[in-house]
Amino acid sequence: MKLVVAVSGASGAPYAKRLLDFLAAEGAAQGVSCDLVFTETGRQVWKAEIGAEPAYPFPVWKPRDFTAPFASGSAGYEAMVVVPCSAGMMARIAHGVSLDLVGRAADVMLKERRRLVLCLRETPLSLVHARAMTAALEAGAMVVPACPSFYSRPKDLGELVDTVVARLLDRLGIPNTLMRRWEGLAPRARLEPAED
Repeated sequence: MKLVVAVSGASGAPYAKRLLDFLAAEGAAQGVSCDLVFTETGRQVWKAEIGAEPAYPFPVWKPRDFTAPFASGSAGYEAMVVVPCSAGMMARIAHGVSLDLVGRAADVMLKERRRLVLCLRETPLSLVHARAMTAALEAGAMVVPACPSFYSRPKDLGELVDTVVARLLDRLGIPNTLMRRWEGLAPRARLEPAED
């Protein structure tokens, strides 16, 4: 799979870092090649939240370099994930506004009917955000809010991040074991008598 990972300016760089760490360690073995692009504010937020420059074995494209292969549908990239995805980026994608390489690549994914996953990191949501999300979904994107789950009883921040990244990988069709999967309640919990 040829995959584009885009990092926008929303808070949530640890989600992007964990996804990229996974892809660097296991992506090639699963047949995944990756290209990386940051928005200008995405790189600033990464530095603020991670504290270091990103260092991955992937091609890294400048925010306005429209010569990147994934700026065209003929390059055959199969999927793209924007993580984290700001509300503004989601709105631009939903309405076909391609001001930078991230917007153009997302536009390509939508027009070619390929997988586009938006990891929205915004709260609270306004009506404008909700309508943009609806438009993105109607256009064919998948919206995966950066909402960690707790049923696996995560022990630390890393395990919380993994519950979101696992779902991103699932949407991309990339097998992973980053989180414990729901298997229902434990037998004892199911067998407790109901209260009258």
